[in-house]
Amino acid sequence: MFTGIIEEVGEIRSRTEADDGLRLRVACRFAGDLESGQSVSVNGACLTVEESDRGSFEVFLAAETVSRTYLGELREGDRVNLERAMPADGRFDGHLVQGHVDGVGEVRGIEEVGEDWRFAFSLPAEVESYVVEKGSITVDGISLTVAALSEGFSVAIIPTTYEETTLSGKSVGDPVHLEADVIAKYVERVSAPYRDRTP
Repeated sequence: MFTGIIEEVGEIRSRTEADDGLRLRVACRFAGDLESGQSVSVNGACLTVEESDRGSFEVFLAAETVSRTYLGELREGDRVNLERAMPADGRFDGHLVQGHVDGVGEVRGIEEVGEDWRFAFSLPAEVESYVVEKGSITVDGISLTVAALSEGFSVAIIPTTYEETTLSGKSVGDPVHLEADVIAKYVERVSAPYRDRTP
């Protein structure tokens, strides 16, 4: 489980393609604290650490993960948002994030508004029903609040979030991982039998 508060922006050090997936090595400052088997959110996708050293760690992406994310498009030198799994006694500053990518959206607009930024994103059909105005959504692992819904959705970005995540390097047309609020998914599941009933 994660919170969507980005801990660090890392860098892809290497990528190795395999018949059954893709192996990535990611450089970051906290790599030396990681152990094999721990979970790390990489641009919002929960991945398992295979091995690490003082400067980097390695993860393996199964073919399913490659097909459902844009991680397979990453190249050496690309920057990625990183967050370690939340400790049981840790402070909860974002919202409940599982690290399960629900869909891949696209940056539709970037506008500087005073000291802040406004980003607009497309909203894939498989995610649309779970997104509400003022609700939570995860974009590339970042916990954000939906500012408005209109042919997609938009969010307001404060300077700290812009500067300390990969959003500062995004351009219109770039892909982003989206994860809807898990509570919305549970509500849909639990209420489904009642919606189908006829009076």
